[in-house]
Amino acid sequence: VEPHGPVCKLLHLHLIMEVLPTYMDVEHSRAYIDQLYSNDSHKCFQAVSELKFAVIGSVREKGTIIEQGVVVRLLQILRSSELDILLKTEVVTVLNSLAKGLPEHASSLVQAGLLPALWEQIETCAGGSGTSAYTQMILCCLRSVYRQGCAPPPPSWDHKLLTTLIQHGYHPPSNQECVANILAHACKVSRTCEQQQQLVDAGGADLVACMLCSPVSRVQLPALHCLAAMCYKNERVSSILATKSYGGKAVPDLLVGLMARDRPRDMQLAAATSLTFLHRAGALSADDPKIIFKTLQCLVRMCRRDREVWERVEAANTLAYLTEVSTELQRTAAMTDHLIHTMNDYLKDTTSSAGASAPQGICGSPISCRQYDNPSTWPELMLEAALKVYASLGANDEDIRQRVIKTDGLMNTIVTSLSAACPAVQLAAVRCLHSLSRSVHTLRTTFQDHMVWRPLMTVLKTSSSEELVTVASSTLCNLLLEFSPSKEHILDQGAVEFLCGLTRRPHPGLRLNAVWALMNMAFQAEHRVKVSILHHLGTDQIFRLLSDTDVHILMKTLGLLRNLLSTKGHIDQIMQCHGKEIMQAIILILEGEHSAEVKEQALCILANIADGDMAKNAIMSNEDVLKKLMNYMVIPNVKLQIAATFCISNLIWNVEEGAAERQNKLRDMGVYKLLQNLMTTTDTALFDKVKTALQQFH
Repeated sequence: VEPHGPVCKLLHLHLIMEVLPTYMDVEHSRAYIDQLYSNDSHKCFQAVSELKFAVIGSVREKGTIIEQGVVVRLLQILRSSELDILLKTEVVTVLNSLAKGLPEHASSLVQAGLLPALWEQIETCAGGSGTSAYTQMILCCLRSVYRQGCAPPPPSWDHKLLTTLIQHGYHPPSNQECVANILAHACKVSRTCEQQQQLVDAGGADLVACMLCSPVSRVQLPALHCLAAMCYKNERVSSILATKSYGGKAVPDLLVGLMARDRPRDMQLAAATSLTFLHRAGALSADDPKIIFKTLQCLVRMCRRDREVWERVEAANTLAYLTEVSTELQRTAAMTDHLIHTMNDYLKDTTSSAGASAPQGICGSPISCRQYDNPSTWPELMLEAALKVYASLGANDEDIRQRVIKTDGLMNTIVTSLSAACPAVQLAAVRCLHSLSRSVHTLRTTFQDHMVWRPLMTVLKTSSSEELVTVASSTLCNLLLEFSPSKEHILDQGAVEFLCGLTRRPHPGLRLNAVWALMNMAFQAEHRVKVSILHHLGTDQIFRLLSDTDVHILMKTLGLLRNLLSTKGHIDQIMQCHGKEIMQAIILILEGEHSAEVKEQALCILANIADGDMAKNAIMSNEDVLKKLMNYMVIPNVKLQIAATFCISNLIWNVEEGAAERQNKLRDMGVYKLLQNLMTTTDTALFDKVKTALQQFH
């Protein structure tokens, strides 16, 4: 082809035609962006208008504009007191469009200071017409930012600001939709008791009740999400919401109406979630027909195979929370619509949903936090939800537990899930294992067959999640019960040293579980195990645990000492090595400001020590302790009297060496006379102990 021939000329012309528009677009873009900084309000308005048309519908253009730093100038215009409302309305329209882009776009806006600027403008609109285009556009922009899930709640949840926002939520429907979404997402992001109460104090409960009666579903749905977030784990707020009414109907009754089958399915689910949270916060009882007949049935229905994945996952998670505590609800759920078999379908849906797309509508809902955006994660979400349901169903009833355990492939799934890469699946598996571990039969058979102790110990030793280790250590407590075949295997895995280390952790739940597990481990254990516990724990740590502010930790520590000091030979050997420290610990408890239950445990430990052959001397040689025993024999508390009398009985048991000398000493101290006086008691258990003790005296 000739260098300057007709073909080359055409090709050159074509290249010019392709490059020129792009070059002209860049120049044009640069021109109207430059005009944004003009002091001429007319030019500035024209530039904002062109910017608006450039970013609407173009994700790429939104990103480009944000990268060019235009947002800072837009916020300057927004905050200017000299510029008119029309220009500001155009600016907010642009910001709203930018916020509707990718989550990272909204995040950039938040980092640039968009939210404080918008809240300031909302306050300037207070008392004005809520129907103004400017007010509506500000609310739309706030909604767009919050729906992206990257925004914090309103600054300090200022009462005046919240009140203003709520006032805008009564009319028109477009404002209601925006306000409901803002509050719903803001509550979801930071759901503290204080902020929930602040929202109620600002009038949020009345607004939500009003919105539930809206004829517009786009208003009702976010109102339901807002209600659920407000009452979640908050007894006071829930009790207020449960008594609110609108149009002559109480909020719980309005929620039942929104669960009707002719309502959109996402609305049914949101209403059921709200009722679930009201119940768990104590506002509605488990036997309330709205809970046991309406909410429970709705959630089970939403778990069916013909529903969308997100519906099934959310319904199962909510159902697990609803039934977590109540035995009555667990039994009803287990009998409803083949629920146990339905959950097995969840376990089988483990293949990735290739080619599937994220469900519309739910992605922008605070109920999801965008977790359904990626279909490849759906199998994990299904698995996690099913394990949670199984954990709740089997929490209290042995018959249900056995039905759950017999679910095809469940135990293999649990064992595999304990090593899952997803922390949420791991946690659900451990919770399920913990629930099933309450069965004696299962501990002896199924758990032994599947060697569940092995992956459980791996979780305990490798996980950095405090919540996961807490639940796993609670499960370990059951596996260390005396009749569990797993006990010896766990000991071989270095459990003593690990659990003793766990007692030093700052989290009280971990300390409690660790001491509890050691207590179970020490029950009827071999002497070597008891020595190992005392060696790795150390008397200093025992004193720290006995001084713990958590009474449950204190009680389990006393239980541990009681189990360590059992069996005559073990008692004598342990007291020979640690007698001084143990007696100091018991005196510490008996002299402290503790409940009768705590002191009873300390007296029971003394009774165990008194059962030893040589260990008796630790008590008999300490007149202060003997006087304390005498005081507790006459204290007006039957349980303490029984424990003290039992200790005396062990000290003077007449078939043991040195009994006569001990009896004479105690007789001289007045113990025999105290026992005679106690013969007048009307309590049969105390009477029997006193009678036995008196029979020991020669």
